[in-house]
Amino acid sequence: MSADIHVAAMTPVFPGSVDAAGQRATLGVMGGGQLGRMFVHAAQRLGYFTAVLEPDAQSPAGRVSHHHIQTDYNDPAGLAQLAHLCHAITTEFENVPAQALQTLALTRPVAPSAAVVGIAQNRIEEKAHFTACADISGVTCAPYAVIETLAQLQAIQDDRADLLPGILKTARMGYDGKGQVRVKTAVELAAAWAELGGSACVLEKMLPLTAECSVLVARGWDGQVVSFVPQRNVHVDGILAVTHAYEGNMPPALADRARDAAVSIAHHIGYVGVLCVEFFVVEDGSEHGGLIVNEMAPRPHNSGHYTLDACDVSQFDLQVHAMAGLPLPQPRQHSPAIMLNLLGDVWFDVNGQPHEPDWHTVLSLPGTHLHLYGKLQARVGRKMGHLTITGPDVASVKTVARRAAGLLGLPGLDTI
Repeated sequence: MSADIHVAAMTPVFPGSVDAAGQRATLGVMGGGQLGRMFVHAAQRLGYFTAVLEPDAQSPAGRVSHHHIQTDYNDPAGLAQLAHLCHAITTEFENVPAQALQTLALTRPVAPSAAVVGIAQNRIEEKAHFTACADISGVTCAPYAVIETLAQLQAIQDDRADLLPGILKTARMGYDGKGQVRVKTAVELAAAWAELGGSACVLEKMLPLTAECSVLVARGWDGQVVSFVPQRNVHVDGILAVTHAYEGNMPPALADRARDAAVSIAHHIGYVGVLCVEFFVVEDGSEHGGLIVNEMAPRPHNSGHYTLDACDVSQFDLQVHAMAGLPLPQPRQHSPAIMLNLLGDVWFDVNGQPHEPDWHTVLSLPGTHLHLYGKLQARVGRKMGHLTITGPDVASVKTVARRAAGLLGLPGLDTI
């Protein structure tokens, strides 16, 4: 897919402006979770009105937006109302129906497009895209095979033993470690595929990983691209636990390769908006040159939340700028940072009894920035917020982050 497929004529939507019909500049978002909430805050701070389409009456984004259209994502009346209210529309998560975005795009600028969101919704298409642009990006994905039929499963068992041990992943609706099963043998593979309902999957070879990282880029309608410095991530049980965002968090040459690859991937699909590309760092001397691409998220990302407090322009500011056709300022990170993910587990003690976290002590620590997402009920494994620690130097940030993680009983403490 060439870089100019989705570049369309885009008249900038300036904050605070009024159109010919007397309507204030309004930006819309499909989805009402925490990413939508932070997008809404960024848009409102600039002076935009906002509209959220989300079926949940108590959604974090819906509760803070000027307009909350409480309908299903595919509801024709809801989509028509969103298009009527808004001058440009985005999405806050990749599993919003691509058809709904396509419908909205008939009358309004939609960024990212339905086509590129569709790629991110399907691991088979996503990996094919990464493979297709490997010559341009310089980075490819791990060896893999598609399993959609019993014949394909048998072919792997007969001819592709090199993919084992591996990770079997559902092609759709997999996130935060869901829809993934580790398999060591052909027998385990067959059992895992049956456990996943015989749905379309990819089997990905397990590689000797040393770290994980991600890169956030923003690309405008005119092809302008800016990016953040790559961040190093620590996952626990498939869910992001800690993000390290500071100079020296990974070798400079590797960081440059990751950033260049992410920009190339965005250009290859003519992306518009904020894109996060996640990479695995593999053992030196491997055939993959130390870096392989894992997956992409067509939206701001959990690992970029530190930008709210450590940078002069956040990932959500860039999301607003990109979709509205505004210039994209190159972000500058002014402080080293560590971001700690806060799951609902924090609101339960070691015996599983509800308790209030010790915010008094945590917030007395220097450089702590608490962001809770407005979710009314804490559940184990549910993303409830994040805590970013900034400071004058990496050593002081690490000291405070260890203290905060210990107070809150967070995983990943030994990686800080």
